[in-house]
Amino acid sequence: MGGSEESVERPAPRDLSAVFDVSEVRTDGDTLLYVGRPQVDRESLERRVWPLFSQRGYEISLERRTSLADGLPLGPDEFVLVARPQSTGSTGVPWRNALLFVATVLSTLFAGAYFWYRVPVFEDPLGSLVAWPFTLAIMGVLGIHELGHWVLSRYHDVDASLPYFIPLPTYIGTMGAVIRMRGRIPDRKALFDIGAAGPLAGLVATVVVTAIGLQLEPLAVQTAASAGEGGARIVFNNPPLLEIIAHLTGTAARLDSGTVHPVVFAGWVGMFVTVLNLLPVGQLDGGHILRALLGKRQATVAAAVPGALFALAAYLLFVRDGFDSVGIWAMWGIFATVLAVAGPATPIRDEPLGRGRLALGILTFVLGALCFWPIPVEVVMT
Repeated sequence: MGGSEESVERPAPRDLSAVFDVSEVRTDGDTLLYVGRPQVDRESLERRVWPLFSQRGYEISLERRTSLADGLPLGPDEFVLVARPQSTGSTGVPWRNALLFVATVLSTLFAGAYFWYRVPVFEDPLGSLVAWPFTLAIMGVLGIHELGHWVLSRYHDVDASLPYFIPLPTYIGTMGAVIRMRGRIPDRKALFDIGAAGPLAGLVATVVVTAIGLQLEPLAVQTAASAGEGGARIVFNNPPLLEIIAHLTGTAARLDSGTVHPVVFAGWVGMFVTVLNLLPVGQLDGGHILRALLGKRQATVAAAVPGALFALAAYLLFVRDGFDSVGIWAMWGIFATVLAVAGPATPIRDEPLGRGRLALGILTFVLGALCFWPIPVEVVMT
């Protein structure tokens, strides 16, 4: 059914005439469908009409359709400007998030008990509960990172899901956590705030967890294992930030001993996750931040990221003459290539940031660099 041009609930066709020649307005539930012909390119159109719809509680997107829901065909030069009611989150119980959270708690308990506390979990499943400090630290570091994104998404009225944790019973017990961005990013300020909030919040949690873990005595089973000889063991090398925290907390000697409480490993995980998330490419956190800082010039930097990762892998393989961590950087080189081709998130309005956010963006990348080490994981013979 058509809509009145005088409706106060939605923009009238004449309000769009400078950029979109509307031939018909329809409704599909709460969604508005403006059928017509664009007078400017997609980016300019969306930027011009976004304020008209946003202030009325709608998100917009320009879509190419061959017909409408009732089968009415559209011409080859006709588009549909779709205005959907804004949403900042679903209602009801987020069962999927809750189930994945519980599964990840169980998988991190298993990982902590089996790999770090050396509990015979298959014989004594309840014995896994002894690893609760490890689980709390891992879930805290990852969860606070994602909640940083979620809180700033809500602040900027961008629809985003709660965190989805991913269980995986490896040394860490999880593949991390993600949130799903369902809404459009209104401007570069929102893109920057949402992108930077995760790494910065996660780093605060990481520093706290690491400082606490360094105060704890290593487990007896860890001390016994480190004293053993023969065989190979995995070593997680210390990034500069971990060394700095140890010196500031007076625990450098404990860190240098090579045996620390498993909670410290949770801090190590937080630092490694920060490095990966701050790679300045695609829709990683670093890609969001760089897109907000540089605008469309971000593509130049992003194009160099895969090559830098492949070069690091080649250096470790051929110059350092070893396989340690080569697979990590080669895999992320492939991943970064895919992300670079897909491109970053594009905000509706593309005005430059102020000096405050520029400085904070630079600081965020500097903190990320302190979490980097070329060989984060290696296998040593004992």
